[in-house]
Amino acid sequence: MNRARREDAARRIMEQSPPRVPPELYADAVRRGDRMLRRRAVARRAMWLLLCAAVVAFTVWALTVQPWVEPPSETTPPVTGWEGW
Repeated sequence: MNRARREDAARRIMEQSPPRVPPELYADAVRRGDRMLRRRAVARRAMWLLLCAAVVAFTVWALTVQPWVEPPSETTPPVTGWEGW
């Protein structure tokens, strides 16, 4: 059987009757789809919660440590007794 005849035979088979899905397969697909959607929603909520917790933790750290303030110099000793010059 050559390619054209195989394509014609496949086309005739597909055009004869609409495809039927077994009921148990449909119920399985719906159940899996619902489960997948629920998992995605839970994962999305968890990621938002994690992001918010990270923002709060960073804000608290930044307010307590104040990394933008230059630390006092500890390499030179304080100058004392210079008034007499």
